Amino acid sequence: MKRTVDARGLACPEPVIMTKKALDSHDVSEVLAIVDNKAALENISRMVKTLNLESMIEEQDGSFYINIVKEELQPEKDNLRGNTVVLVKSNVLGQGDDKLGSILMKSFMYTLTQIEGEIKTLIFLNSGVLLTTSGSELIDHIKQLEINGVEVLSCGTCLDFYGMSDKLEVGKVGNMYSIVEDMLHSSKVIVL
Repeated sequence: MKRTVDARGLACPEPVIMTKKALDSHDVSEVLAIVDNKAALENISRMVKTLNLESMIEEQDGSFYINIVKEELQPEKDNLRGNTVVLVKSNVLGQGDDKLGSILMKSFMYTLTQIEGEIKTLIFLNSGVLLTTSGSELIDHIKQLEINGVEVLSCGTCLDFYGMSDKLEVGKVGNMYSIVEDMLHSSKVIVL
């Protein structure tokens, strides 16, 4: 049975949650999710990839139609990287002097670039999203981590709050659903 999820006009994480619930239904073999913004499109596409499902995307009149077929389940890919999530909730590391905190954060991100294969996902929340946007001194380090296979997510609500949604320079926009899902499915979460 095919189910349609019309999530146009809804804010994240609702489109992802609605799509996931439809996919979880045992009598559903195909889901057509309809969204009207790129953040929702990216978040649903990411979830589809996480679930190892196939999808086709079509854009029509400002809406995105994501057709997801459950029977197209792909075999689980060998995960050669670590399963650790690092949650960065500030643009500085530690409490006290912000100048020192900036130096420590830069050193921490550089060090992560030198240790391949351990980190699965870097999640940036609150003022941490300032590290993934234009003007950040850490963009090159975070881009290198992404090249090394680390998934980089910045909270969409946080980007909006700081007025930086259009200034994201590395990674993808995430939502609370995908953030919680990544944390729950990791073997270890490191909170900075």
